[in-house]
Amino acid sequence: MSPMLPQRAYLGLVLGALALLPACCATRVHAAAGVGAKTADVQTKESQSALSPRQALDRLMQGNARFCAGTSMQRDLPAQVHATAGGQFPIAAIVSCMDSRTSCELVLDQGLGDIFNVRVAGNVIDDDVLASLEYAAKVAGTRLFLVIGHSSCGAIKAAADNVTMGNVPALVARIKPALDAVPASEQPRTSKNHEFVDHVAAANVRHSMQQILEGSPVLRELADSGQILLVGGMYDVETGRVEIFDR
Repeated sequence: MSPMLPQRAYLGLVLGALALLPACCATRVHAAAGVGAKTADVQTKESQSALSPRQALDRLMQGNARFCAGTSMQRDLPAQVHATAGGQFPIAAIVSCMDSRTSCELVLDQGLGDIFNVRVAGNVIDDDVLASLEYAAKVAGTRLFLVIGHSSCGAIKAAADNVTMGNVPALVARIKPALDAVPASEQPRTSKNHEFVDHVAAANVRHSMQQILEGSPVLRELADSGQILLVGGMYDVETGRVEIFDR
């Protein structure tokens, strides 16, 4: 037997395996993606304008359902980087907390260019937040606006305990109206009472929504005329679910 035959046979096996590699990889990616998973497209001016605010909200809630079920869309993020380089057309602008567990892009299963997400401790409202939302509405064409708080919020706990460290008192002052909105019968009114903390967090969402409308004549006019929709909700850090108020 020629000593070259084993090498040629080995080379043939390697080339055959390489020829099958793309198909094998595609099969594995498809299997890992799960039932119903797909590559998501980016938002365009046309797709943005085609959605009513309510339809945009439904799309976000469908995303949260996928997130909770473990079937989030498989996205080609590098491709989305290139596709969104020329402009952005988000379907929603969200004010949410900076909490590391509450990234709206993840928990609502959205990709690059899909949402604006203004994050600040306690999802409180100031002039910078208002300016950001006005930009979303008047420049970027966004029509759905949300304030999303969450359970077990550290900023709410700080307000409940009247923390005085550094600049925290300024944050506490913004949350205080939500504390006052919760009935005095709820005791103890400290961070140890988890139900109280979550009730304050929900009241704080509603207070932030009120501040948006009172602090921005631009957004108030758009909301009153039905051109934008402002809604609130809460994210549960234990279940991953977002519950929307008064749908």
